[in-house]
Order: sequence, then structure tokens, then C-alpha cells
Amino acid sequence: MPRPATLRLASLLSVSVLLSAQAAAAPVRVEFWHAMTGVKDTVAGYARDFNKSQNRYEVVPVAQGNYRELLPKLQSALKSGNAPALVQLEFTQFPVLAAAGQLSDLSRAVEALPDATRNDFYPAVWRAGELGGKTYGLPWNVSVPVLMYNAGLLKKAGVTFPNTWAGLEEASRKLATGGRRPLVVAADAWTFEANVLSRGGQLVSGTQPALNAPDAVEALTQLSRMAQAGHAQPRSLNEATRAAFDFARGQNVFVLASVANWTDARRLPFFSLGVAPFPCEKPGVCTVPLGGGTLAVPRTSSAQEQAGAVAFWNYLTEPARLANWVSTTAYAPPRRSVTPLLESWYAKNPQLRAAHAQMGRAVPRPTTPAYAEWITLLEDAILESVSGKQGARAALDEAQRRAGR
Repeated sequence: MPRPATLRLASLLSVSVLLSAQAAAAPVRVEFWHAMTGVKDTVAGYARDFNKSQNRYEVVPVAQGNYRELLPKLQSALKSGNAPALVQLEFTQFPVLAAAGQLSDLSRAVEALPDATRNDFYPAVWRAGELGGKTYGLPWNVSVPVLMYNAGLLKKAGVTFPNTWAGLEEASRKLATGGRRPLVVAADAWTFEANVLSRGGQLVSGTQPALNAPDAVEALTQLSRMAQAGHAQPRSLNEATRAAFDFARGQNVFVLASVANWTDARRLPFFSLGVAPFPCEKPGVCTVPLGGGTLAVPRTSSAQEQAGAVAFWNYLTEPARLANWVSTTAYAPPRRSVTPLLESWYAKNPQLRAAHAQMGRAVPRPTTPAYAEWITLLEDAILESVSGKQGARAALDEAQRRAGR
């Protein structure tokens, strides 16, 4: 008969083997930091369904506020070695991290996709996640800029206009009665960038700033002129709540925003919301900048975590799931095959069909790492000019000087 010591050793070995087998079978934990706080339950639902669909990975989504709140948390986590396996970054945020070697190169994951899948995505959404010929960001939530307006007030006033900046200025002049300042002019780099692109211009030349380029000066001169004439209302980015209130009560008529803001704007009381494509000042050459974010994998993620992150991205971007995402959030579809799946939703929301059609002329935002810093200078210049403290050219010249240091 086996000795007691031998039995104990065999028992311990059996327990050890069992624990090892259980550990090997445990799914890889993929922590996912995102900025979709307003629809965190939707994101959690996608993660839950993905986890049920397979047993290799467990995605754990964590809402981290908005993009500007998420970034410093990620930077701190990278320093401490506690970064998540997957993170959502705004398009102007990822180039700095990628250039510093803090994000994984996902080029192989993209190259491994079937041609039909890879080509189904709009080219701009791939380029929006690239830097130096490598892919660091995978597309998911993309938006385009739009012109939102008080449809009831326009109808009552009998005002119609061509959807150009000249037309918008003339309509604002007609509607500026009773203390009303029709156009909200936010000191926001993205919508100003769209304004410049609508004229065929650019804010970056190669890798150098072009913040005071002729089209930028023309755009800011017009906005400042409208503000000084009482036809536009200057706003800082910190005044979003007040701006929404004034828009709802008819103090303002036009707001330049992301198409994804439609889900919140349609809930505003007292008025009928209208949505139109972003004004195009020079048809044939005007483009719109992509908004939204990209999914990136920190360099500290293990190979298994990276594989899990890519698998979850593949799950998120299946056409049927993207159709659900678009109809829930109003973000634009990054894949062409999603559009036919939205027919019934577009039939109920025809203005969003026209807004999303801008994906055909969308371009990525500048991926020069320094652009994230130039944005702050640009927003300061916008606010200085539209508030009447400095002329448009002088404000942009100063921003250009500081960006070129």
C-alpha cells in the first residue's frame, strides 16, 4: 500500500494540476477605457454579449468621462504600469502617444483582414488612425460636423438660404431681431477646422502649422464680423450648458456641432430641431474633418491582451452591430455596408441620412503630434477675435507665432 506521505504528495500534485488547468482556461481580461459615458450602458451591453459569444477573452469596459478627462488618467496609468489593454482616444490625442512609443503598432491586424472587409471602411477612417505609415488606431465611433437649427423659428420667419457661409451670414442678419444673436460661435478647433476646409483650406501644411493661412483668416474674419454686428453669439467651450439653454429658447438659431450631438439636442424642449450638412463655401473643393475617436492598444499590453482587444474591435465593427450603434448614438457609419441596414431608421430621420452622406467627402484630422498643442492656441485666437479683443489676422498671427516656436 502507498505510504501516507506518498498519498499526500499525489493529492497535492492533483490539486496543483487542477488549479493550473483552471488558470489556463480562465479568459484573458481586457480592460477597456472609453469616453462614451453618455451611452456607457450600450457599451457595457456590447462587452457583455462579446464575452458570452466566446470564452477566450473577458472585456471589462470602464467609462472615464470625456476625452479630455480620459487622457490624463491614461498618461498616469502608463507611467505607473497600470494602463488598460484597450483605450478610446480622440483623433488628435493618439499621435502624441504613438510618437512617444506608448501605443502598439496594429498594422498586422489590419493587414490580416479580408480585402472585402478592409475596403468596406471609408479610406479616411483608416488614415485617421495612422502615423508614419503604421496603424495605431482602429475606427469605431466617427462623426461629421453639421449645422443644427431651430426649424420652427426659421419656418415662422420665412427664412431660407443656401447652405454656404455667405448664406448663413445673410440668414443670421435677417433673424437678428429682438436681441436675438442667431449663430453660436464656439471657440472650438474642430468646427473652425471644418469652416476652413469648407473653403478648400488647411490648418496644417505638411508637418508645419498654417493657423494664419488665408482661408483661416477669411473664416475668422467673417465670424468676428458677425459677432460684432450682433448676428452671432461668442461662446467658450465651458459654456455648453448655457448655449443649449439659449438655443432651446430661441435666443440662438444656428449651432455648429457633431452629428452625434443630435441624440441630446433632439430632447431640448420648446422647438423643432433641424439638421443640415455642414456649410460648404466652395462646392467641389470643400471637405469635412472626421470627428470622434479611435481604439488604441497601449504598448504595455500583452500579446494575449492585444489579441483580445482586436477581437473585440472586430465584434464592435460587424455591420449589424454598427447599425445598432449608429441608430443609438447618431454617429456616422465607418463602413459602407452599414448604410443599407439603416434604411428604416433613415426613413424616420432623413436629415441624418444627408448628414452621414458627408462621409463621402470626409478627411482625417491632422496627425502631426504637435497639432494637439496648436489646437489650444487656435481656440484662444478664436475667442480673442470673436469677443472683439483682437482682430482676426492679428489673433491668428499670434497663434501661428506661438505654434512655430
